[in-house]
Amino acid sequence: MARRASLDVYKKTGIKPDQIDVVELHDCFSTNELILYEILGLCPPGKGGEAVDKGVFDYGGRCVVCPSGGLLSKGHPIGASGLAQCAELCWQLRGMAEKRQVKDAKIAL
Repeated sequence: MARRASLDVYKKTGIKPDQIDVVELHDCFSTNELILYEILGLCPPGKGGEAVDKGVFDYGGRCVVCPSGGLLSKGHPIGASGLAQCAELCWQLRGMAEKRQVKDAKIAL
């Protein structure tokens, strides 16, 4: 479902995964985060672990994933954590994320 949805969004917007600057994803478990990297096209299938090891999703990498600290850093309160992720992306795109700011963030997912 997530793969189909992401492909639909990429098609409708003309944006490709390698153009995304900052991502907040449903990182309820470490394994879910790795799976979503691949499903969203942020890395090739089976390469999520390698991408993490190479720092692809860290500051200074290709795109920053969960600069807010992710769901678990908030205790993952249902509903509230998703809204917090939306707020984080708005702050990133507005340049208001303070110490978490991704430099020149223009496209968020």
